[in-house]
Amino acid sequence: MSIPGRRIKRTRLIQAEKYVVAVEVEMVVPVDDPEEPCYEAETVQFLREVKERAEQGDVAWLKKRGKVYAAMEAA
Repeated sequence: MSIPGRRIKRTRLIQAEKYVVAVEVEMVVPVDDPEEPCYEAETVQFLREVKERAEQGDVAWLKKRGKVYAAMEAA
């Protein structure tokens, strides 16, 4: 289901214990409520999958969808 409104691209950072993943997603500025951009259900599901894959360490899958950074502990 598509929400009517203006579409904008944003980069979101998804953090897991070992990785941070930067993915580009689409947000919608709804016609009915132009004050706050929102996600469609498919985008929310995609972000959840990115988080799960990052927690599992599926770097090959993550690299196909965004930029993967290794989380390092502070010295």
